[in-house]
Amino acid sequence: MSDAPKRQQFRNIHVTDIAGYRLPIAALVSILHRISGAFLFLLLPFVLYLLQQSLYTEATYSDLMALVSPWYVKLIILAITWSFLHHFCAGVRHLLMDVHVGIDKDGSRNSATGVMAVSLLLTALVALKLLGVF
Repeated sequence: MSDAPKRQQFRNIHVTDIAGYRLPIAALVSILHRISGAFLFLLLPFVLYLLQQSLYTEATYSDLMALVSPWYVKLIILAITWSFLHHFCAGVRHLLMDVHVGIDKDGSRNSATGVMAVSLLLTALVALKLLGVF
């Protein structure tokens, strides 16, 4: 009986508490990199239109400043900002991995943690500026 091959175990990776699996931070950063890239791609025409309108005349600039004053618009701007910052930081991480920097397990975990920390810290700084703290 000891020579019998082991049976494969199929675990439900969506249930973290029962199966004991957690998504590694490197995988989370990779997934968020794809999501933020898609988000930026879809919003690019809208953002470019707003940039064009803000540079057109002083009247359109003041109209856009009045448009972005509500809290929910600032929240959307903050989501776009996080998306850009995360995508940029994760892109730099992927470029470094392309030249074989940090491709081992510990290096990958550390760089993924760094990407999350830097992107969230920079987003927090932008949020403070957006809310008028400084």
